Amino acid sequence: MISTNASTREFGVITTAVWLPRQDDTQAVSHPTSASEGLPMSAFTDAELKYLASQPIMRFASASLTGKPDVVPVVFSIDGDDIVTGGFDITHTVRYKNIQTNPRATVVVDDLASMDPWSPRGLKIMGTVVVEETDGSPRFRITPEVIISWAINDTTPGIPKMERRVIG
Repeated sequence: MISTNASTREFGVITTAVWLPRQDDTQAVSHPTSASEGLPMSAFTDAELKYLASQPIMRFASASLTGKPDVVPVVFSIDGDDIVTGGFDITHTVRYKNIQTNPRATVVVDDLASMDPWSPRGLKIMGTVVVEETDGSPRFRITPEVIISWAINDTTPGIPKMERRVIG
């Protein structure tokens, strides 16, 4: 379902489209396993890994112990099943302070495959975060616990179904 909200501003009308999934639009998907051994494979599907490799920016959301949110765009890379991201001096950021007391984060990587027809796609990844040192600089390592994807694994035209996987 697409809900639109139009509001009049001094210089015209601003229209915002928000995708609101119907209850039946979210489907649970089992974690991929190796057919030969029954062992868990990567947290991400091949299609998700390809998509993540094509995207330069993700949004990193953290919250303080009191629930005050912070979200910032950051560059990232995939390391095994984890997402890693650093920066120039992350020790002076709000997200660094948040992670020290609340080591959980949600990241979103998304874009529009097309504007006509409207085709949003992306991944939302919720998980635990640790700060680690690499080459003398701190960086964040996000280990997925839940992955929600839309229009990545199933590219059927129309409003995408959301797939939700619990990892681990």
